[in-house]
Amino acid sequence: MNKAFVVLAQAMGEEPGFNIDIQLGLGGGAFGVFLTTLLVGALLVALAPAYTDRMKRSLTEEPIDSFIYGVLALVGLILVTFLLVLTIIGIFVVVPLAITAYVLWAVGSAIAFLLIGERIVDAEDWKLPLLVGAAINGALALTGIGGLVSFCIGAAGFGAVLRDLLA
Repeated sequence: MNKAFVVLAQAMGEEPGFNIDIQLGLGGGAFGVFLTTLLVGALLVALAPAYTDRMKRSLTEEPIDSFIYGVLALVGLILVTFLLVLTIIGIFVVVPLAITAYVLWAVGSAIAFLLIGERIVDAEDWKLPLLVGAAINGALALTGIGGLVSFCIGAAGFGAVLRDLLA
């Protein structure tokens, strides 16, 4: 929509009154993804190390099942959210549901990228693998196809967390 406005304004010989900086948006998004993965991962390892190890083990043993579960749960969540928004009362349920889903996604994604960081870096503690995993997640967010890969990794982590939560 904004691009159409810019093209129309340029065709009319006028300079549009705003500037869209795509690189700043991509960089800010990548930094946000990096920071979220780093902070959530650090909190998980510090506050719930046994849970984090259990989720990493689950992801290692059943990555495809976790991925499918995560994608199906996300599709179901989107459908339920849409149906709840159609009702006036359901809007009050959608906000806590979306926040809960985001937190569970962040937890699952952080665990999955921590696991990837551990596979790449052979370190004694969790700090360097978490930093590497968060950097990979941030770098993937910079590109279109990388965003898809990051989504798939996050979906596997999300599925592992949901499977454990609902078991």
